[in-house]
Amino acid sequence: MDYDDIDRLAAKSYLEIFGAFHSIDCDSCPEGSRTMLLLGPKEPGFWPHVQEQPEFGDGCEHPLDRWSKRVIEPLAVSAGGTALFPFGGPPYRPFFTWALKTGRCWESPVLFLVHDKSGLFVSYRGAISLPRRIELPAAPERSPCADCAGKPCLSACPVGAMGPENFDADKCKAYIRSDEGRPCLDFGCEVRRSCPAGRGYSRSPEQSRFHQLAFLAR
Repeated sequence: MDYDDIDRLAAKSYLEIFGAFHSIDCDSCPEGSRTMLLLGPKEPGFWPHVQEQPEFGDGCEHPLDRWSKRVIEPLAVSAGGTALFPFGGPPYRPFFTWALKTGRCWESPVLFLVHDKSGLFVSYRGAISLPRRIELPAAPERSPCADCAGKPCLSACPVGAMGPENFDADKCKAYIRSDEGRPCLDFGCEVRRSCPAGRGYSRSPEQSRFHQLAFLAR
């Protein structure tokens, strides 16, 4: 099974390969890994699809994480690999580091990851570690931030909680909980929404609200 085969199989569950790299010399990768594939939501349609899954109707906690495990683990087995996830810790897998290794993600001016397709809305539902090397498509030559006029992410936060030096999570949460912060709650982070690289990536407001509520609960 090659890269395109795995991507097509993932698409049946509204997932796609959001980046990959050869991992033979990766100290943070599992022992024996030769190729790492990182999976993210395939849009449009990801959120309506997962909302119809049993995990979202059983009343138990962490429905998206449980759905991710149920779907990605057999996908990894079919590909001849092992499933890995960004949740379930501590310790947590170094998805930030792995994302940078794919060549499709970079550190943005506000320090969050920015992806060539989903911009600041990048997220990963899991990864597949393969014990063999497969051919990978070429990655973009440069970050979308390099040609971004004005860099709106630097000034988009209404309360200055996110910037080039640090992220003030407490200030961010306080604003989201306020009446003035309802747009950030209902439609997603204004900084993430300001990113030109992600404007063609149709993440629904309902999905953004789900993630904002999860952020507030941490």
